[in-house]
Amino acid sequence: MRELMVFNRHNDLYPVPDDEFEEYLDEREAAVRKGAIAPTSFELRDGKVIRYQCVVLPDGWRMLTYLDITELKNTQDQLARAQKMEAIGVMAGGVAHDLNNILSGIIGYPELLLLQLPESSSLRKPIEAIRESGQRAATVVADLLTVARGVASIREPHDIHVLVWEYLCSPEYEKLKSLHPGVTCTEKFEATSSIISCSPIHIKKTAMNLIANAMEALKGQGEVKVLTSNVLLDHGEKGLPPGHYVVLTVQDNGPGISDADIKHIFEPFYSKKMMDRSGTGLGLTVVWNTVEDHGGQIRVESSGDITCFRLFFPVSNKKVNRREDPQVKTLYKSKGEHILVVDDEPVLREIAAEILQGLGYNVNTVASGEEAIEFVKVNPVDLLIVDMLMAPGITGRQTYEKILELYPHQKAIVVSGFSESDDVKATLELGAGGFTKKPYSIEQLGQAVKAALKG
Repeated sequence: MRELMVFNRHNDLYPVPDDEFEEYLDEREAAVRKGAIAPTSFELRDGKVIRYQCVVLPDGWRMLTYLDITELKNTQDQLARAQKMEAIGVMAGGVAHDLNNILSGIIGYPELLLLQLPESSSLRKPIEAIRESGQRAATVVADLLTVARGVASIREPHDIHVLVWEYLCSPEYEKLKSLHPGVTCTEKFEATSSIISCSPIHIKKTAMNLIANAMEALKGQGEVKVLTSNVLLDHGEKGLPPGHYVVLTVQDNGPGISDADIKHIFEPFYSKKMMDRSGTGLGLTVVWNTVEDHGGQIRVESSGDITCFRLFFPVSNKKVNRREDPQVKTLYKSKGEHILVVDDEPVLREIAAEILQGLGYNVNTVASGEEAIEFVKVNPVDLLIVDMLMAPGITGRQTYEKILELYPHQKAIVVSGFSESDDVKATLELGAGGFTKKPYSIEQLGQAVKAALKG
């Protein structure tokens, strides 16, 4: 009579009832001998990934070794997801940059036309519709930029409670509530350390996407909870380094997420929503990339009656910069300062020049970094507005470096279709006084110029 020997990973005898494994092992041995299955295989048992290896010894004994590789499999899945998202991000970033250049004209020209039209003009309504369409398209492009890992906006210390509360007080949230009158949303902010270094617009968009998804999952009735707390990880945990974290939690008591879906929910366009009402299918992809870009981690649990998204963000020790209320446009009026706009796109040069001239600035434009250098040799300027990517010549950073050799205290601001690249960071470190993302409004450009000239 042959005997059954089963060992665990530590070579200790593992007590397995004969009636549970004998038949299974016989079938595996036969399949291995026929070549139907490999001697090593994997099995999902009680939510864990177990690796089994069946070895048939020459004397007829059989040995089954097993290893719980759940943690290893999860790590491999996370790495594969990160690599896939990185590849998608590279593509999304390039597309978004080109689209932002195009949208600058769609948003900029209507603003300039509206400044010249009387309030009674019948053209105002269609022109405003064009501008609004461009702004909506710019929002989609902003999502694409968030998918492009590593190009999130410049980060500053902000209170996450304030950012979430600003969204809960916004018209967008009021509209969301009107679509789901049977859903209640409660908040409980218990984090005592709530300052994080972040891009505020991305954090607010993250809260918006999670709360909207939770409300839509409830299908008419239910409760959404928005919670914050603090956690100290002394030795790190599941990919997070040791340190203090603020945890933003959004949970709902809806039907939950199936095991088949939960593995894919962060992938672009993996969505079961109605696309005309619920978005573009990028919502959770934006959430995932935002958290990753901010050095955090997102964990999802769905038990069938509770679905919980927990976002971990490193706590910042920096103080929050208290900003003044937005200035009215009249405060952006110039004192006649001389500005040079450097951009390889003719439409963008023209829009920037018209905006700045309308504010009273003396403006010149050039199409390349090389032209900018030659221009300032003869005509020093008070401020440069320089694009980061200009083909086929030198970049905006290289342009600013060479102009600094001529004028070490030259003031400048950076504009780009991307949010923040390595070149943008390097240019800011060289002394550029600000960054404005395309497409920009009159107010955004005017405020950025005013702040840079004061600096």
